[in-house]
Amino acid sequence: MNQKRTTDRERAGQRVVAGFRGTEFNSEIEHLISNLKVGGLILFAINIETPAQVKHLCDRAQACAASQGLPPLFIAIDQEGGVVARLKAPHFKTFPGNPTITTRDQARVFAVSMAEELALVGVNLNLAPVLDVVPDGFDSIMASRALPGGPERVADLGACIIETLQAKGIMACAKHFPGIGRTVLDSHFELPVLHAHGTLLESSDLVPFTRAVEADVATMMLSHILYPALDPVWPASLSPAIADQLLRNMIEFRGVSMTDDLDMKAIKQDISTCITQILKANIDLALICHTGPDIEKAVIEIEQQTGRDERLFEMAGQSLERIARLKERFLPKSFRF
Repeated sequence: MNQKRTTDRERAGQRVVAGFRGTEFNSEIEHLISNLKVGGLILFAINIETPAQVKHLCDRAQACAASQGLPPLFIAIDQEGGVVARLKAPHFKTFPGNPTITTRDQARVFAVSMAEELALVGVNLNLAPVLDVVPDGFDSIMASRALPGGPERVADLGACIIETLQAKGIMACAKHFPGIGRTVLDSHFELPVLHAHGTLLESSDLVPFTRAVEADVATMMLSHILYPALDPVWPASLSPAIADQLLRNMIEFRGVSMTDDLDMKAIKQDISTCITQILKANIDLALICHTGPDIEKAVIEIEQQTGRDERLFEMAGQSLERIARLKERFLPKSFRF
């Protein structure tokens, strides 16, 4: 394990997963890795053509990180199956949506097939499964993406998907903590407010996430939803009460936490404010999928804010340890910060 001394920029960059344009390794990706030292990249349809092309792109990006003495990159994708799938026909398999998965055998077959395809093209982190519980008969924005059934059924199927993906070497991500199955608004466009008290969340929405922790899920994504009963000011993705007190202390999650995409319109705050909250909330990764200037600002803000605040610096060290442990577990040639 390489114990080289790391720079402040490297320590900051490892906290960011970034999107980019193009289907080939280009100057934008090189800048993200060589200059901003990002810890990961995320793929969208605009980056994808064929299996060979995606594999070449991922390999070039990983080679760039290695040439900089950086740990291997998280290469993330939203490949839930059904309506949310970045790898599409005719070059990739078509998977049915989560609502069609009703047994553990189906969940296992689905996850094995998906993991094998992701590994083949160089993706190592799947931002799935969706663990949001949709109440029976509720007109939820998540109805077409959620696993069917009540909290225990969703928990059981979700844990099976997590364990199968990770047994095949693909990191899983439980989302969208602490549960958005009761929302009717789309956080891609506005900030939903979910008026659910703690007792209801504990008996329903949190059940699959607690099971995911027991299944040793690699990562957990926090939602862009406001839960006034838990935090009347900040959405989960920016909330110390939810991301630290609830997720870390009560649920006892010890893996890597991340925000949902900070480019989504539910987030009205500027990137500096977002980073302040992410650091205070003990969230490990900031996900920024589309806005290049915000990616650069995020890295600079992490570097500056952790450099001038002793408490944030200490918490940042804990985050970097969690990131390093996860990369060592799933990716070759990682090292600690």
